[in-house]
Amino acid sequence: MTILDIIEKKKKKLSLTEDEIKFWIKGMLAGEIKDYQVSALLMAIVLNGMDDDEIFYLTDAMLNSGEVVDLSSISGIKVDKHSTGGVGDKVTLILAPLLATFGLKVPKMSGRGLGHTGGTADKLESIPGYRIELSRDEFIKQVNDIGVAVISQSGNLVPADKKLYALRDVTGTVDSLPLIASSIMSKKLASGVDYIFIDVKVGNGALMKNLEDAKKLANMMVKIGNRYGKKTFCVLTDMNEPLGYAIGNALEVVEVLDTLKGMGPSDLLEVVVSIASLAVSTALNINEEEAKVQCLKKINSGEALTKFISMCEHQSGDIKSLEISKRIVSFRSPKAGYINGINALKLGEIARAMGAGRYTTEDKINYKVGIVLTRKKGDYVEANEELAKFYVEDKDIKLNEIWSCFEIGDESILDEPLIYGVIK
Repeated sequence: MTILDIIEKKKKKLSLTEDEIKFWIKGMLAGEIKDYQVSALLMAIVLNGMDDDEIFYLTDAMLNSGEVVDLSSISGIKVDKHSTGGVGDKVTLILAPLLATFGLKVPKMSGRGLGHTGGTADKLESIPGYRIELSRDEFIKQVNDIGVAVISQSGNLVPADKKLYALRDVTGTVDSLPLIASSIMSKKLASGVDYIFIDVKVGNGALMKNLEDAKKLANMMVKIGNRYGKKTFCVLTDMNEPLGYAIGNALEVVEVLDTLKGMGPSDLLEVVVSIASLAVSTALNINEEEAKVQCLKKINSGEALTKFISMCEHQSGDIKSLEISKRIVSFRSPKAGYINGINALKLGEIARAMGAGRYTTEDKINYKVGIVLTRKKGDYVEANEELAKFYVEDKDIKLNEIWSCFEIGDESILDEPLIYGVIK
């Protein structure tokens, strides 16, 4: 068996065996299979796809390429949530402490920003002093003590995925559903939880641009989870405009605090409660409507906020010292009308250019900068009325780029639903 044989086989649209996929992953990590050979195989997969068995074999090979987290010393029901990425997506920061208030255990390992999308780890690091890296013993003790910890992904967790993603990112092979599904699920399965909940974002600001592809991806991930005996649920949510009002690390933490005080944006609250009520009803075997009522109660009472603050304090974060830029540029509507579209992808790219995200892994993020929308889709605005505030520092913004982010019309266009459905 050689890697050339495997490339030729996939080029001819034939299915790879479990042994062939293990050979590929093992040889790649050992340096015996060259990057250009892996890239050729990835392109063949993009063009010709993979069947269910191949996707499972690839997930399994990546899962077992490194450390698999043993969480058996954490008592209780363990749940994890993952997002496929979007603009203004700060759901985890609200959801994780909320679930912990129900007695569920949330040992969450989160990633950093990717492209125009923000990363949970980066948002938490905008809190001065927050320790995003804990030892294994510290991590387990905190989850046992308070029910939740959110840390960065372990350095040896699914190393094959890190290698494959680095190659996919520079070879135009990111947008393959089998590769995306195996990448996500290998990391989630390696985290050792009982239930997996995945927020699959759909729209111009998401990896999945249309509902059909989002459903295909969700079905792939659910099948993988079920074959491992892990109950997996995918909630399909809209990302045709930013979630909430804030885009940018410290600004999003401010919005998280507002939401946990019961004063957050309605769209953000709806997504959080939809996923939380599904998780609570599934894990605790209670009615989903009752779970929703209880979720809202725990937010409005301040119980979820108290849990979030406790998590930050346990990880040395000082919420009171959170800083945002004091230099604010107001962007105003060029005309009167209804906001019929807000391009999440473009706004995410503008925020990244301002310093809120990275272009390379070596780039340093400016946690203070970002964007806060003052109007959303469906709102009516007058000419010269404010649409957004830009919190800037050393990098100027280009007004012509901002104008193209907002679609304003004479008549209101019916909006897409925020929640498209659940696949399980």
